[in-house]
Amino acid sequence: MTAVPVLASALPLLHAVLALALAAWTLLFLFRIVLTWYPQVDLNRGAMRLIGWPTEGLLRVSRRLIPSIGGVDVTPVIWVGLISLLRELVVGQQGLLTQVMRQSQSLA
Repeated sequence: MTAVPVLASALPLLHAVLALALAAWTLLFLFRIVLTWYPQVDLNRGAMRLIGWPTEGLLRVSRRLIPSIGGVDVTPVIWVGLISLLRELVVGQQGLLTQVMRQSQSLA
């Protein structure tokens, strides 16, 4: 068994996992944006940790590079845009992985 058919059969699963992971990450950042309206919410307690933990690492780094604008932290908005762009470039309708998957299906 050669590597090409194995990789071709794994592409749909990889595509689905990446699409779901990037969509979930975008959703977590959107939750972070909404939660900025409620400063009393502690992201280190209870179920809020599920939102805070996966996003805080990137936000901490990007806050050092991008200052607040008028006292408003814009880094979650920037990450939503970047992750959405990455998702479109990789698994969108014309995304790289989508095109490779279509090409492998047409060769089979």
